[in-house]
Amino acid sequence: MTTRIVPGLCDLQVNGAAGYEVTGDDEALDAIEAALIARGVTRFLATVTTVEDERAAAAVERLARRARDPGSAVAGIHLEGPFLSPEHAGVHPVELLRAPADGVPEHYGDPAVRLVTLAPELPGALDLVDLLHARGVVVSLGHTNATASEAHAAFDRGVRAVTHVFNAMRPLAHRDPGVVGAALIRPDVVLQAIVDGVHLAPDIVRLLWRVGAGRLSLVTDAIAGAGLGDGTYALGEIEIVVADDVVRSGDGVLAGSALTMIEAVRNLVAVDVPLERALEAATSIPARVLGERALGRLAPGARADIVVLDDALEVVRTLVGGETRVAG
Repeated sequence: MTTRIVPGLCDLQVNGAAGYEVTGDDEALDAIEAALIARGVTRFLATVTTVEDERAAAAVERLARRARDPGSAVAGIHLEGPFLSPEHAGVHPVELLRAPADGVPEHYGDPAVRLVTLAPELPGALDLVDLLHARGVVVSLGHTNATASEAHAAFDRGVRAVTHVFNAMRPLAHRDPGVVGAALIRPDVVLQAIVDGVHLAPDIVRLLWRVGAGRLSLVTDAIAGAGLGDGTYALGEIEIVVADDVVRSGDGVLAGSALTMIEAVRNLVAVDVPLERALEAATSIPARVLGERALGRLAPGARADIVVLDDALEVVRTLVGGETRVAG
């Protein structure tokens, strides 16, 4: 058997795993970390979706403690909401969405918050972009009805990423390119993509690669049931169903994915992306989004997050910070 030694995988959007949500207690977070590490993810952002402010604040407090632990795989927190467009809410509760001009919750100022997804067309959004950038927080555009000009205004303000590109945003059209068209032509913008065979057609993945090779970042947007098979799970305030690896709410709206990051790598390879480049999309490129040169690469001085893969690109061993956490 041939094995490959690669950097630990980095996922910027994880809602849950192992049957638990990241908004759960310490037992839930232990289970989530163990499940992700077993699948080669050595660093991830715990994603808090749109919930009541008090619940979000409590989750941020717990996750911030976890992120301060040097042995943890939690690299920080991704806040996805409540500053999202009602027109592209997905399964985010519309009644909880609002504009930054209406007030920013205190938990947005927690140092563990590393990434924020927002809709740039909302009142006060660009001012919030400036505030977050001043704190070192990465901003990504998502769940948005922004026009191309509104997207360019945000990119000109320093926004450097798009959340699950093509999904939950104004569609690409030949006279109305929207966020997608603006992001595709900006070499300074990272395209985060859910490559699970559901959120994006194979030819769209090929398009993203041909236009954005070197700035395509895989994410899973994984929910509690990721990797567990069919069943009913929770996502924030709603109940969701996994059937045939497709995650939907009761009214049929896509609600995250059941994808694992190593599966995303295999799926990218399946559309003719070279393995080395597919691995970059799951390692060094998401690390670059976070501005962390010590992540996502094998080099002197880098964090010793290492994964060993077999011929089938299955994880056989994972080291986090030089400590073996999974050994096949």
